[in-house]
Amino acid sequence: MFVSYKWLEEYLDLAQTTPQELADKMSRTGIEVENVEIPAEGLKKIVVGDVKTCVPHPNSDHLSICQVDIGEAELSQIICGAPNIAAGKKVIVALPNSRITGNVKIKKGKMRGEVSNGMICSLQELGYSDSVVPKLYANGIYFLSEDAVPGSSVFPYLEMDDAIVELSITPNRADALSMRGVAHEVGAIYDQIPHFKNKQVTEVQADSSTNYLSVKIADSANVQSYHMRIVKEVQIKESPYWLQTRLMNAGIRPINNVVDITNYVLLEYGQPLHAFDYDQLGSKEIVVRQGKANETLVTLDEEKRVLNKENLVITNGKEPIALAGVMGGLDSEITDQTQTVVIESAVFDAISVRKTAKQFNLRSEASARFEKGINPATVIEALDFAAAMITELGNGKVLSGILSAASYQPEEVNVTINLKKINNSLGTRLTTEEVGKIFQRLGFTYTLEKEAFVVTIPPRRWDITIEADIIEEVARIYGYDYLPSTLPVGESLAGSLTKQQKLNRITKQLLEGTGLTEAISYVLTTQEKATQFAWSKEPTVSIQWPMNEERAVLRQNIISGLLDDIAYNVARKNPNVAFYETGKVFYQKNTEELPQEINHLGIALTGLKEEKDWQTSKQLVDFYTVKGIIEALFTVYGIKGAVSFKATAEWSNLHPGRTANIIFQGNVIGFVGQVHPATAKQYGIPETYVCELDLDQIFASERAGIQYQPVSKYPAVKRDIALLVDRTVTNAALFTTIQENGGNYLQDILLFDVYQGETVSNTKKSMGYTLIFSNNEATLVDEEVNQALAKVTSALIESHQVEIR
Repeated sequence: MFVSYKWLEEYLDLAQTTPQELADKMSRTGIEVENVEIPAEGLKKIVVGDVKTCVPHPNSDHLSICQVDIGEAELSQIICGAPNIAAGKKVIVALPNSRITGNVKIKKGKMRGEVSNGMICSLQELGYSDSVVPKLYANGIYFLSEDAVPGSSVFPYLEMDDAIVELSITPNRADALSMRGVAHEVGAIYDQIPHFKNKQVTEVQADSSTNYLSVKIADSANVQSYHMRIVKEVQIKESPYWLQTRLMNAGIRPINNVVDITNYVLLEYGQPLHAFDYDQLGSKEIVVRQGKANETLVTLDEEKRVLNKENLVITNGKEPIALAGVMGGLDSEITDQTQTVVIESAVFDAISVRKTAKQFNLRSEASARFEKGINPATVIEALDFAAAMITELGNGKVLSGILSAASYQPEEVNVTINLKKINNSLGTRLTTEEVGKIFQRLGFTYTLEKEAFVVTIPPRRWDITIEADIIEEVARIYGYDYLPSTLPVGESLAGSLTKQQKLNRITKQLLEGTGLTEAISYVLTTQEKATQFAWSKEPTVSIQWPMNEERAVLRQNIISGLLDDIAYNVARKNPNVAFYETGKVFYQKNTEELPQEINHLGIALTGLKEEKDWQTSKQLVDFYTVKGIIEALFTVYGIKGAVSFKATAEWSNLHPGRTANIIFQGNVIGFVGQVHPATAKQYGIPETYVCELDLDQIFASERAGIQYQPVSKYPAVKRDIALLVDRTVTNAALFTTIQENGGNYLQDILLFDVYQGETVSNTKKSMGYTLIFSNNEATLVDEEVNQALAKVTSALIESHQVEIR
């Protein structure tokens, strides 16, 4: 909301304050001020010029040589390229050595052999946005009013010396989306009563609105209040300069006097209005109803909209002529040929307007106000104000009577609160008189019943309904800076981490200890990447209005984001990358409204594990690098013995011969493997290995944990065993058999060799294990170790038909 300081001064006496002081006061009382800007700041030596003569440039087909009166003894010659330049017009002139927008300095110079003493400026060259410049002057220069004095500063005529206060309005303070609402707020701050200039409508009693139009509401659920007035014999023309400049400073483009009046009333009252060309309605009735499936409407932006049953529309009884509360139709817009104007003032359902605005991506000043709330007490007053202004500025005649299809009188809201409650909540010692004074400043009437205030809330403050709202208002106006500061009193408790927080910290510490770096990826991605590496084929969760297509869907995996990170690094000559990320993935269950959020851990490695140096050869990252990291993680979790790995080819984005599912307590909790070469090519990355785990499943399980015991004072005994086995037999199967049959003294099993070569059959492989035995209570003797080893050997031969080498 852009608030004109000069406009505000019409309602209040602000002679003793400055715009910046006002901004500070408003910020301290609950309405945040984003910025205070004076449009003229940074510009200098820009004056009014009167074009006396204008002739074509002899050496150009588009330039003109102008003799301009700039208030000096002699005329000043200026070369101008604007297509609408003409003699007899008052224009904006930047003198030599002046500064225009962007800190551009204007110098005296020559253009195709002719001297130019400065520049005739457009509004854009003074800093106005293209979106607010009147269409008539969009591609040319702006003409000033006839009473502008040549040589005088141009800023007062454009109100560029005004201070524009930009407010950040929260949804609960929609009353401040109008100049009158802001005036009430500022009046409360400075203990003043704002004075508004209301207008009286003069009706043509001989002609009634009912002779021209009837109004009906077919669906009253979404229309709280609906009124219309008809104004005949209107002259459509440019708005006066004061109205144009006021709208431009508020960020609204002037169109013509009728449309500008509706926008002016929008700013003053916060009440959106719409003006129809009566002769283009196509009937003598207005029907407000829900849209029909596949019904169409061409809106003012010349876009064809396909409607549905959720859209509230204004119709002529047969077809839509406007989207209620959002945008009017092109066929019934106000044009230069319009003579009879129908003005609409209404209160539409906030949810309905918001849905329609979102559906068509048509957020406007009007829809924003309907969504956040309208003061129902001023709907007709705003309508009358607009009709009276059209009479003044368009010479129109207002027909007698208001056409009403729905009227709403807001119920009186009374909130009861006692003084003790206010003081206890704020920590103050305010008296009844002080609190009563605050209510008077706010414009709230009240009565005292025993020790309680019964406060009557005016309709313009529909956000106040309960005690807490009253307490907040008292605190705001009393001043947050004056509220006493107290330290909290009570027993302090030692903080501690939850089970999941502890495990998350352990996870990060271990992964970073192994050389991985934490990455943070977007949870929003593309539809394709969202479903890559996904564990189940659940529907994805899409954003209705995404920033772009690259951030449109919630992810179902973490790996795709890490691969993007690897691609980014590899493209910048950083080939050795080791990332991990913990975060949520999202699955939409068919029976649930909200998506299921699951905590996952993702790991991705590429490049070298060891760099080559004088004593170490280079080592590439491989499957076992990632497997070793997650096994270390399982050891810390205390679940290593319960986890197994099973080769799989079910993951389409992973290498079918270098991928395994991770199984815990009979459930798949993750996968580890190489990214499929085709997928790696899509991402533009080299050979990469990844792993993803379901942390929620792991953290929810009962874990054995880590058991600590003293180092044995008795020596351990090692035995090596070499086996010739079928290639189909896995290390995990052999490991399990050895562990189950090794006895109580078997402490550890190490695989030290795997051989497949010329001396071994093509269907066989040789595997060597070191078995470590230890007794914490006595020294082991060879007989005990040999017995355990013999049992292991027998079990291996029986279970896997191994050959002991």
